Amino acid sequence: MKLNLTVNGRSKEVDAEPRRLLADVLRTEFGAYGVHIGCAQGACGCCTVSVDGESRLSCLTFAAQCDGAEIQTIEGLGDKTRAHYLQRAFMAEHALQCGFCTPGFIMALAPFVDKAGDPSDAEIRDAMSGNMCRCTGYQSIVAAVRLAIELRDAERGAA
Repeated sequence: MKLNLTVNGRSKEVDAEPRRLLADVLRTEFGAYGVHIGCAQGACGCCTVSVDGESRLSCLTFAAQCDGAEIQTIEGLGDKTRAHYLQRAFMAEHALQCGFCTPGFIMALAPFVDKAGDPSDAEIRDAMSGNMCRCTGYQSIVAAVRLAIELRDAERGAA
């Protein structure tokens, strides 16, 4: 079946079987290799993307469900010259080790950081509860979220 998807601002018609997963289409048709397939069961969050502004596990979503949707992956969140404040905060706080889970964490947390005021550690941990990291601690990710909120506020204040 023919699907029209807009991924990171680039619209494209793709031919996909009805049962083809969004994660597979994003990787093979759009070169969005930051969409990682970890558990393929929705337990780890590595495949998290934004579909029409809502976080979605692309390993549990059929591409056909997204016909006409705007999808953002980690590749569309920032770029080499202007990383998203959450990406900069992850680097500054060493909130990653191997990096396999990092795109999923950032895509899951970006909407939270955009709206958060002064969240508690419990609220931050709740926001990232659908994501797992097997090699680093979660405390540095909590610190990165706090720094990202500071960076966001600084950017908004400067605007």
